[in-house]
Amino acid sequence: MSYKICILPGDGIGPEVVENTINLLKTLPIDLEFIYGDIGYDCYVKTGNSLPNETLEKVKNSDATLFGAVTTPPNIPNYSSPILRLRQHFELYANVRPCKSIPNKISRPGINLIMVRENTEGLYSRSERVEDEGNRAITEMIITRKGSERVIRYAFNIAKKNNMKKVTVVHKANVLRETTGLFLRVAQEVAKEFPQIVMEDMIVDNCAMQLIKKPEQFEVIVTTNMFGDILSDEASALIGGLGLANSGNIGENYGVFEPVHGSAPKYVGLNKANPAATFLAAKLMLEYLGENRYAKLIEKAMLKAIKNNQTTKDLGGSLNSIEFTNVVINNLKEML
Repeated sequence: MSYKICILPGDGIGPEVVENTINLLKTLPIDLEFIYGDIGYDCYVKTGNSLPNETLEKVKNSDATLFGAVTTPPNIPNYSSPILRLRQHFELYANVRPCKSIPNKISRPGINLIMVRENTEGLYSRSERVEDEGNRAITEMIITRKGSERVIRYAFNIAKKNNMKKVTVVHKANVLRETTGLFLRVAQEVAKEFPQIVMEDMIVDNCAMQLIKKPEQFEVIVTTNMFGDILSDEASALIGGLGLANSGNIGENYGVFEPVHGSAPKYVGLNKANPAATFLAAKLMLEYLGENRYAKLIEKAMLKAIKNNQTTKDLGGSLNSIEFTNVVINNLKEML
């Protein structure tokens, strides 16, 4: 098979971690064509648009998209997040964040969960206004039956595909009765379609605590947009931090895959940024394309490097970004 991959390097360390990942992908015996597009604050400075129409067309005409990172500048009234716009434009309704222990002392053992977060509405629906001469700001939480149903069903299907036995639905229906209450009610309806999977519901406060106390109890967590944003970052801290956090933004027809860390401008050009999260984002992308064998090999090659302490400083190693990438590439070549 041949695939057209849209590459959106973005700002800061985004181009560096993406370049390392492309070098890793080129090791695989797969026909991959890379098409580059502009996105982010640097693009905004040059063109006045952080997500040009040309980039949207490139994403539309590709089989999958690999995204680096963008800088979010303060105090620019007309600037809007390009990744939020990308998610909404292509209805990438499911944000999938795996969280799995690694063979390193920085990581707590026994964790293997998948966080599925609604990705297009909730408190990130971009419905805001200012009243009373700037003294009152309002953000609307928008929860729909359609949005809830499709992401919850996606979470149950992930559990089924991975032979997982439990889906935890996280909400705040005791207080936000109409919005997250709707999310919970829809989950209870969808759960009836999957009698082989146990559904539990958990208030977000308790989930945050349980992730610290006993994270191994979770398999698939599904929740609303902002809750998922916060909980998934919390979960990543248990297994090594944002240097390993990766996600897929997935809709009916498109998939955009990214490391979760920011653009980290202070590390630009220093060859220090850990590309592991982008490697794992590429793994998710390969799974999305149906290339499961090569996806597993990328993860296996990377974990072998980490286990041998051949990694970057944030994980206790002494290698720079390129050295770490080369170790993973050599491991991958041995496995092919």
